[in-house]
Amino acid sequence: MVKPSYRVRPETAILTRGFDPSLSVGAARPPVYRTSTFVFSSPEAAERAFAIALGKLQPTEGENVDLIYSRLSHPNAEIVEDHLVPLERGAKSAAVFNSGMAAIASCCFAFLPRGSALLHTQPLYGGTQHLVHQVLEPLGFAVVAVPAGERDALARVAASLSDLALVFVETPANPTLRMTDISHAVEVARSHPAKPLVAVDNTFLGPAFQHPLEIGADLAVYSATKFLGGQSDILGGVVLARDEDLVAQLRGLRALFGNILQPDEAWILDSRLATVTLRMNRQSKNAQRIAERLAQHPRVRRVHYPSLFEDREQRRIRDAQCDFPGSVFSIEVEGGKRGAFEFLRRLTIARNAVSLGGIETLACHPKTTTHSELRDEEHARAEITDGLVRISIGTEHWKDLIADFEAALE
Repeated sequence: MVKPSYRVRPETAILTRGFDPSLSVGAARPPVYRTSTFVFSSPEAAERAFAIALGKLQPTEGENVDLIYSRLSHPNAEIVEDHLVPLERGAKSAAVFNSGMAAIASCCFAFLPRGSALLHTQPLYGGTQHLVHQVLEPLGFAVVAVPAGERDALARVAASLSDLALVFVETPANPTLRMTDISHAVEVARSHPAKPLVAVDNTFLGPAFQHPLEIGADLAVYSATKFLGGQSDILGGVVLARDEDLVAQLRGLRALFGNILQPDEAWILDSRLATVTLRMNRQSKNAQRIAERLAQHPRVRRVHYPSLFEDREQRRIRDAQCDFPGSVFSIEVEGGKRGAFEFLRRLTIARNAVSLGGIETLACHPKTTTHSELRDEEHARAEITDGLVRISIGTEHWKDLIADFEAALE
């Protein structure tokens, strides 16, 4: 395969790098390689493949190392990982997992040495919070939360943790959209004696509208189930980094856990990457029109959305690190839980379902669904109220969605 003599842009790289049609009977697009094991080209190649897989040797630049077994890696995983890299500014390597939670858990186990500390922003996605309470804390890790966007709190708590190994930032936070200054988190980590890594859950705005690695974060983490997949029909997770050694560590742990993304799902995910920016742009434009309209509705007490931030610091962070506001927002419906449930019950176009980032519009009640695992005090600190409804806007016509929401509110 002849490579162009100039550096192509991400939109082109997604469709041209990482796949050689001559290796697949001339197929224009990657086929699904559904096999559990691979035939070695020679015994020597098998020996070298295992030595590299076990970290005893390093591959030479441009070397095609024989594949071993699909739990370690397979062609569809390698293809989609190669295609993901140009989407994330600053990335040099990627690892795919069979869910977003698998990606997050693998980061924690890979980069939290025994007895070390994790510092995370709050609120977190409920599954991540459950991982903290049900797995990490019982195993003896020190886990400390700071409110999203609180610069002084993050710096103060980080300084108090001598064994800090990982700073995990979810921004915008799920479901309140509160933002954390990534550059400040990086600055705090770099000045810390323990030199902790900074991981950013970039699911809400990445890879189109927010670029953590370019800002200085070490890891960009995704639920690929959401915008990257975009059709609500697969589960997946991704971690990208500038440092290829970090991704190599994750792949080694992934081989032990067996949580690699399977060939069919990897193939589906790869087929969606070329349209990620197109979909996210359409969804973001829809969401901004709808959120700003609903902010004026008498039965909506508040709208949580980047273009509607009132706090000066939140506006500063938004303008510094985000290109567009994205397609997820939350509304505080009058009448608490009863009002929120009535609103959800009356929707006809939007669907009452968890998840986000698909081409269809979804709405849910976080306090009783996605964030029901949080403790009462965590709900209170995170401003996850009885009347809060999270909405993920799809690609439908925005006027139809406004009519649906207003009818449900009436």
